[in-house]
Amino acid sequence: MTDVLLRTVRRVGTSGAPCDVHVVGGRVAAIAPAGTLDPAGRDTDVVETDGAWLGPGLVDHHVHFDQWALVRRRVDVSACDSAEATATLLADVTRTGVADRVLVGHGYRDGLWPRPARRELLDQAVPGLPVVVISGDLHAVWCNALALALFSQAVGRPLAAGDDGVLREQDAFDVTGALSRVTDDVLDGWVADAVDAASARGVTRVVDLEMVFGLDRWTRRVRAGTDGLRVGSGVYPGELDAVIARGLRTGDVVGGTRGLVRMGPFKVITDGSLGTRTAALHSGEGVLAWPFDDLVSMTRRAVAAGLTPAVHAIGDRANSVALDVFEAVGARGTIEHAQLLDGADVERFARLGVAASVQPEHAMDDRDIAELHWAGRTDRAFAFASLDRAGATLLLGSDAPVAPLDPWVSMAAAVGRDRDGREPWHPAERLTALTAWRGSTEGGRVGVGVGDVADVVLLAANPLAPGATSSALRGTQVLATAIEGRFTHREL
Repeated sequence: MTDVLLRTVRRVGTSGAPCDVHVVGGRVAAIAPAGTLDPAGRDTDVVETDGAWLGPGLVDHHVHFDQWALVRRRVDVSACDSAEATATLLADVTRTGVADRVLVGHGYRDGLWPRPARRELLDQAVPGLPVVVISGDLHAVWCNALALALFSQAVGRPLAAGDDGVLREQDAFDVTGALSRVTDDVLDGWVADAVDAASARGVTRVVDLEMVFGLDRWTRRVRAGTDGLRVGSGVYPGELDAVIARGLRTGDVVGGTRGLVRMGPFKVITDGSLGTRTAALHSGEGVLAWPFDDLVSMTRRAVAAGLTPAVHAIGDRANSVALDVFEAVGARGTIEHAQLLDGADVERFARLGVAASVQPEHAMDDRDIAELHWAGRTDRAFAFASLDRAGATLLLGSDAPVAPLDPWVSMAAAVGRDRDGREPWHPAERLTALTAWRGSTEGGRVGVGVGDVADVVLLAANPLAPGATSSALRGTQVLATAIEGRFTHREL
C-alpha cells in the first residue's frame, strides 16, 4: 500500500489554514502546517493540491446499483410530458436501429399527464417489438401487448394489465428483475463504469438495496478489480432465510474483498410510491404490502439473526406502521424515504432511535405531483428540518436510478429545496449545509483527523462555505477521491 502526502490542503470543518496530511497504511498518520511534513524517504506519493478542500468520503445510503448501471443504457423518457410524447420518442428510437430484442425506456412520470398511459399507444408506436417503459420511481412498468406476453413467460405466470398496459408493485418488480438478467460479464462491465462515475463525484461507499441479493455479485466484481467503492449489500424477505442460513450479519466483511464488501441491512417494503399513487395514506389511499403481524414477525427474525432493518415507507400511514414495527420489535434501524409524515410521528424517529434515510432530490422531482395527489398535506412532505429539529438522524441518498447517484444533487436539494430557477418548496424544511454534509458522510463526520481511515475526497471549494447555494453544490468539482489513501478518482 503506497503512502500519500497531500500538500497544501485545507480541511473541511476548520478555518481553512493550509496544511499537509500524511496517509500511512491507509490511515491519516499526521497533520501539520503546510510545508512542514517530509515523507522521509518512504515510498510516498506526494500530491500538491494547491489549496484543495479535504473532507471525508461521501456515502449514498440508498441505491439500486444494478438498476442504475442498466438505466444508463436505456432510453431516457423522463422529459416526456404525456403518454403520446413518450410513445413518439420510443418510435423515433426504433427508427435509429438501436433497439435490441426488447425496447426499454426509463423514467416516465405520469402523475401530471393530461391523459393516462394506454397500451395501444405502445402497440401502434413500436409494432413487432416488445416495449417496457419503467416508471421513474420503479414501482410501475408500462408495457405493450408483446411485452406482457413475453414477460408472462419469463416470470412464469400471467401478467394481467388493463387497457393501460401498466403493471404495478410486485408485478412491476418482477418485470424489471427479468429485464436485469443479462450475462455476468456484460452487467459487471456496466457496473464498473457506474462505479467509476460514482467515484468521480466523491462517493466512497454505497448501501446497495438491489432487490436480488447482491453480496456474491459484488464479491466477484471486487475480486476482478472493480474496487472503487465500499458496498453494503441488503437482503429482502424472499432471500432472508438463505442469508440467515449463511450466518451473515449486518456489517460482516466478505473475505477476499479487502474490506470493501459487507453484509447490508434487511430491507422490507411496506407500501408503494407517490408517483404510482400506491403510497399508503391515513386518508385511505394506497396499499400496504404486508399485514402488520407479518412485518413484526419477519423483522424480529431478522434482528435476532443480527440484521439491521431498513423499512421502506412513503405514505404517512406506512410511516406510522413502520415506526410501530420498530417499537414492537425494540430494534433500531432506518426508515427508507419517510416522504409523508403524520406530525405525531416526527418525534418518534428520535425516541425510537430510527434514522430517516431520505432522498432529497425526490422532493424536487415530485413537488408538483405531491401538490396534486397530496393536496393540503405537503407541509408534512419531505419534512427534513422537522426531523432534524426533533433530534432524528438523517441519512442522505439518491435511490438511484430514481435520482442520479450524485451526493451533490442530494445535498443541494436538501439545502435549497429548489431547482431549475423555481422558488424553494416549503423552505421551512430546508437543511443547513452542515446537516446535509453530515448526512452524506461516514458516521456523520465533518472533517478529517489523525487516526481516521483515509476514505477522503478533495474538492475545489469548501462545501460548508457560508451562503453556499444549491446551484453551487450541484456543480461541485471533485478533484480526487480515495479509499484508504488509494485513489479511485484523480484529477490532480
